[in-house]
Amino acid sequence: MKNKNKSGRSTSTDKTGGQRTRAIISGGGTGGHIFPALAIAKALSKRNPKIQILFVGAKNRMEMTKVPEAGYKIFGLPVKGFYRKQLLRNFNVLYRLVQSLFIACVIVKRFRPNVVIGVGGYAGGPVLFAACLYRIPTIIQEQNSYAGVTNRILSKMVDRICVSYEGMERYFPAGKLVVTGNPVRDAFLESITPEQTLLFFDFKQAKPVILVLGGSLGARTLNLSVLGCLDALPPEVHLIWQTGKEYFEKAKQAVAGKNLQDSVKVYKFIDRMELAFAAAHLVVSRAGASTISELCVTGKPCILVPSPNVAEDHQTKNAMMLAGKNAAIVIPDHEAEKELMPAAIRIVQNQEILEPLSENIRKLARFNAASAIAKLAEELTIND
Repeated sequence: MKNKNKSGRSTSTDKTGGQRTRAIISGGGTGGHIFPALAIAKALSKRNPKIQILFVGAKNRMEMTKVPEAGYKIFGLPVKGFYRKQLLRNFNVLYRLVQSLFIACVIVKRFRPNVVIGVGGYAGGPVLFAACLYRIPTIIQEQNSYAGVTNRILSKMVDRICVSYEGMERYFPAGKLVVTGNPVRDAFLESITPEQTLLFFDFKQAKPVILVLGGSLGARTLNLSVLGCLDALPPEVHLIWQTGKEYFEKAKQAVAGKNLQDSVKVYKFIDRMELAFAAAHLVVSRAGASTISELCVTGKPCILVPSPNVAEDHQTKNAMMLAGKNAAIVIPDHEAEKELMPAAIRIVQNQEILEPLSENIRKLARFNAASAIAKLAEELTIND
């Protein structure tokens, strides 16, 4: 049986009258976009088990693997990011953008979603724009404390903007803002025992643990900082080192060459990241919004090294927001190779520094972001 809502789009209903909503979630590029998107999808399914969810990402990006692994369908657009330092290379980027806009319109028209949620990343812009053209309810999930150009442009067209920080009316229409926080994976909210972490990481005894997150591709500065300080790692400290794919072999060989396998655990990618956070007494990371949200809900003391290679330097703004509340220590990228690991080794053994950092960052946590966004999506669908 099919009905039509106010904008003329059809919606299926089962024999009991329950609506089978269709939703598109678009975006990706990094785990920082993908994992919140999957958390939103899970929350949507909890609210409406009959919902049909389609992901739209960018071809050859991480989401094209991670989303199907989570059990969802995904379509890839040929869209790519702009080259900010090599402007002549953007002719092909513009062609891909126009092509992606056309494909996004076809996807939206054929799938007939009742709501479209953009989570950031290259594919989000074309799909949200197409949805707005077809007058479909739309939501932007802005993760950062500083809004990017694409979302600022789209904010004039979309229905709601879910943000993580107060004061975002500097960038967006105030009447569209909803402070939800950034979604995190459910696993980060579960109780994990020290015995579970010791077993998973094969540590023989409990010691202070530094967790270094090099990202899915590999953060050059963080990895080089660790490589240069392996000899200085004291025996009373453990290190969990997630390198990303580009630095994994080099890091693994360096640790083996120094016979540090018992105290330093090297991973290309950590599938059970919640166990890594549970094990850590101090986290060293870039300042992506998704990672910051995970640090907040787990209450983990951290040293943030903002990436200088992101749009509009938003990671520095994210990190300094925490530093202003004494909820994180920030080391600039250009100082990290010299300063980072000595600071981490010193801090991880000092409870007088760790405890207030943990207390202050936990105050910033929002624990039900995915559910709040799913509820908002449902309300837009009902009211449409």
